[in-house]
Amino acid sequence: MKNRLKVLRAERDWSQQDLADRLEVSRQSVNAIETGKYDPSLPLAFRIADLFRMRIEEIFQRD
Repeated sequence: MKNRLKVLRAERDWSQQDLADRLEVSRQSVNAIETGKYDPSLPLAFRIADLFRMRIEEIFQRD
């Protein structure tokens, strides 16, 4: 699954740790999602979408 997480994070000048703190996950989880090594759970995907005030489909796309 592709995602725009890194771009959205950079637009806000947030580090991976900043985003991880906001989502209550580890920095390693944020890194794994950004690099496509890990797909977030549905509850986490909703938290990400809510944080960025976007729909899940606007952040995550199928390969």
